[in-house]
Amino acid sequence: MDQHSESNGGVRTGVAHYVVEAAVAGLLLLLGIIVAISSWELGAGWTSDGPGSGYFPFYIGLVICISGAGTLFQALFGKEKNTEIFVDGEQLKRILQVLIPAAIYVGAIQLIGIYVASAIYIALFMIFLGKFAPWKAIVAALGVNTLFFMMFEVWFKVPLYKGAVNLLSFLGY
Repeated sequence: MDQHSESNGGVRTGVAHYVVEAAVAGLLLLLGIIVAISSWELGAGWTSDGPGSGYFPFYIGLVICISGAGTLFQALFGKEKNTEIFVDGEQLKRILQVLIPAAIYVGAIQLIGIYVASAIYIALFMIFLGKFAPWKAIVAALGVNTLFFMMFEVWFKVPLYKGAVNLLSFLGY
């Protein structure tokens, strides 16, 4: 954690840019390693009829590894580390107010399907973050998802995922 003075005299604490850069570079390096190893197992060599199925992904994985390693080295050992605060506590709180419900929403899609999960997500988001009256949020959520249901299921005949527990089965879909 680094501290920097604000113009108003307060101290702003949080994670420095170079720490975040190093973390993202480390994740990219890990991703590149996974891609390279998986591609090697598929067959990254040259076969009698041309490149193996893992040939191009293997080299893409290597490029990702090189990029991630270079960025990681630069972030940790570079001459000009950016020690400015990347995100402070208040900013992180606002980010998490959106990120955590979005992650729960994605999980809820698996359980109760996209329509029901989306209606709940929209309504709760409008109520808690948008400060709308609950009745307005519920009307908007149901209206939007009814429109999407009609558009995909009825008009275009493109069924979307209804979830492990299909709460819309009473509609015959």
